[in-house]
Amino acid sequence: MGVTNLFNLEGKVALITGGSRGLGLQMAEALGEMGATVVLTARKSQELENAQLHLQDLNVKAYTMVNDLQNIEDIEPLVREVLGYHKHIDILINNAGAAWGTQAEDHPLDGWQKVIDLNLTAVFALSQCVGKLSMIPRQYGRIVNIASIAGLVGTDPNFMPTIAYNASKGGVVSFTRSLAAEWAQYQITVNAIAPGVFPSKMSKGMIDRAENYILEKTPLKRLGNHEDLKGLSVLLSSDASAYITGQTIAVDGGFTSV
Repeated sequence: MGVTNLFNLEGKVALITGGSRGLGLQMAEALGEMGATVVLTARKSQELENAQLHLQDLNVKAYTMVNDLQNIEDIEPLVREVLGYHKHIDILINNAGAAWGTQAEDHPLDGWQKVIDLNLTAVFALSQCVGKLSMIPRQYGRIVNIASIAGLVGTDPNFMPTIAYNASKGGVVSFTRSLAAEWAQYQITVNAIAPGVFPSKMSKGMIDRAENYILEKTPLKRLGNHEDLKGLSVLLSSDASAYITGQTIAVDGGFTSV
């Protein structure tokens, strides 16, 4: 098979959580450009509508569904609705997430639970449901979990005092390895991307506070940009990565290499 065909996503359906803005929308652009039909979920209908119009302007086949993944009981109806329209889900990108910034000794338990519920429990529940209802029966799937460099290393609390977020992303890394080992028998690959610091609504306060520190610690001396996740997200969603599973790849300008 030629390289172009390995990366071709024509006929594939991708479900992307947190897809209305930021990294999720960037990855939707990339997968759509390669031919995938993208289904975006998020909590806010107006942001989803704006994202859909943006993608359609790029000639991407885009659909949206309002959903709050913290309501675990709503996950199966979401998956069944996607399957009702599109028949199968070939690619799942678990991107939706939340953070809570405070020192560990002051972190409220309800804040911890909120972050763990969305960043880790929902990733498990959605992957489980998509697997059972589509990927396992079809013996095919690509799952891409969005972790973080905060799940790979301990972070300076003056830079990133987000222990619940860090712990949840470390859990995503371990979950990725474990599910990859279990579901390899079904020809489902499971990988994770660990972004470094990308400008976003979630990271704005951190960048405002610690941009000089971040750039000093980053060998490439810049933040992530709008293009930096696109190539890897296509790779891990396509047949070009058929022999890659259980891996977490940092996209961080070298932050975790020093």
